[in-house]
Amino acid sequence: MRRYLAVGLDAYLCLLAVGLLVRSCLHAGGTGGAIALLFVQLIALSFANQVLLTLAFRASAGKLIMGVRVIRLPDAGRPGFRLLVLRWLYGLLWLPRQPWRRLRGPAAPSGPERPPGRPAEPYEDLAGIRQVRHSDLRSYRAAVLGRTD
Repeated sequence: MRRYLAVGLDAYLCLLAVGLLVRSCLHAGGTGGAIALLFVQLIALSFANQVLLTLAFRASAGKLIMGVRVIRLPDAGRPGFRLLVLRWLYGLLWLPRQPWRRLRGPAAPSGPERPPGRPAEPYEDLAGIRQVRHSDLRSYRAAVLGRTD
């Protein structure tokens, strides 16, 4: 549930920021220019939030608010720039098509099989990055280092 709320917060914050920038776009030379400028700003804000902020703090703005962190599998390390860009591109290009593919495609297979290209676990994405609660990450680090808090 936290993950979905974090995604919703990320989308809301990005749209809010772009909405605040609309005034500067209105004088961009017509409707087409304003829409193009808004689109570029939305992509730039999405990249900054999902890649640069996650690179710096292990979480986007919505994930920071919800207490969720992003880790690299299998060692629970900090994801690198390349993985974060790949994850952002998947979210931008692959995820929006999924409802359409499910509506047009055959019914989901029953049983333990999963469709190809789909993550194995609900908290893992296609780039090999997992989202975990910040408190669970602290507990994991303490257990690995042999400390108890």
